[in-house]
Amino acid sequence: MTNSALAIEMPEWPYVYGQPSGTGKIRTLPEDFIVTEQLAFEPSGEGEHVFLQIEKTGENTDYVARQLARFANVRQRDVSYAGLKDRHAVTTQWFSVWMPGKADLDWTAFETDTIKVLHSVRHARKLKRGVLAGNTFKLTIRDWQGDKTQTLSQLEALKAQGMANYYGSQRFGHAGQNVNKAVAMFQGAKVGREQRSLYLSAARSYLFNQILAIRVTQQTWNKALAGDTYLFDGSHSCFKTDQPDAELIKRVDAKEIHPSGALWGKGEVRVSSEASALEESVIRTYPQLVQGLIANAVENDRRALRVNINDLEWQFNGEGVLVLSFTLPAGSYATSVLRELIVLDVS
Repeated sequence: MTNSALAIEMPEWPYVYGQPSGTGKIRTLPEDFIVTEQLAFEPSGEGEHVFLQIEKTGENTDYVARQLARFANVRQRDVSYAGLKDRHAVTTQWFSVWMPGKADLDWTAFETDTIKVLHSVRHARKLKRGVLAGNTFKLTIRDWQGDKTQTLSQLEALKAQGMANYYGSQRFGHAGQNVNKAVAMFQGAKVGREQRSLYLSAARSYLFNQILAIRVTQQTWNKALAGDTYLFDGSHSCFKTDQPDAELIKRVDAKEIHPSGALWGKGEVRVSSEASALEESVIRTYPQLVQGLIANAVENDRRALRVNINDLEWQFNGEGVLVLSFTLPAGSYATSVLRELIVLDVS
């Protein structure tokens, strides 16, 4: 890796609700991090694809997919899933297995001590990446210490106002190495197909977080700027306005629509005026990432700067245990909720 590939460092992106008011540990046990996928549709009950709802404990999503392919005697590419889930957790997620003209298997025979098949149902099409309505989380923070009054205030603010939709640190790899590896790849380093996708995502996510960080600093992450593009809450549909009027500002304040930031790539830049100038200030700073994404034919897209945290509840259980439960839309990170509340002890 060249020296220029080492130039990008991971910053501490600014917080919305002040510095974290506590410390604690997550993932002491897999049961401390429970995630349940919510499909964006209801499987029809008929078709060539078997949809399996699987609960896994301490297992990698790709590993389970490979084991499913072996068990069903199908090609690995005939098994798909909507999203990657944490290994060090208890996760309930959906997989699909393409089995045209084949009878259903006894899926209970696939089960192990760490893998349980909760439900199976047929559907006409395979499960595609990202087709989730959201994810429900139950997180147990152990060895919690901090200012309880401030933590409660921050929790109330998160519930009422939502959170800055940062990509979580796991997107970037240890110490942000995936961003630097993206730079190295853009400079000619050879990588595999899976790594290529990972590094492209990291580069684009880094640029987005930098844009969001500026708007958090300016306190416009949840406000309408001239030239903004807005996403409807819980949707990928968007629209642009040159100047926000009173009705639009009211809808933003009600969290019905959210200002967005660039997921950089080739294609139309869907902002203008103030919003465009702000994004351009970031884009100019990282030409190696910008040019690399365009050279790799990544399509320009938008991501909400703010996200609503649904059904947020909390409970202090005895000394030093804080339990949180909430639902986030697909693509948003539970760790972005946690970072507003605690400094994580990873020892």
